[in-house]
Amino acid sequence: MEHPRTTAARDHDDSALIESMEPGPSYGGSSGGTMARDIGAQDEIAHVAEPGAATRVHKGDAIEHAQERRPDRPRAPDNE
Repeated sequence: MEHPRTTAARDHDDSALIESMEPGPSYGGSSGGTMARDIGAQDEIAHVAEPGAATRVHKGDAIEHAQERRPDRPRAPDNE
């Protein structure tokens, strides 16, 4: 007798769908590149100047390392 999970897997086989898909990007996410190393270096420099300093990743850092792009629409004016 065959295991019920084997039968269910065979009934819901997606291999034809997967094989017919167009290729997507070869990577995703923000891993890799030099952004993490550059932010780490900034953090070390900040800790020398101010021991309690915390360095955070900002959108500008991601844009600079080509992991994000600038929005197409103009920035809203400040209402101060």
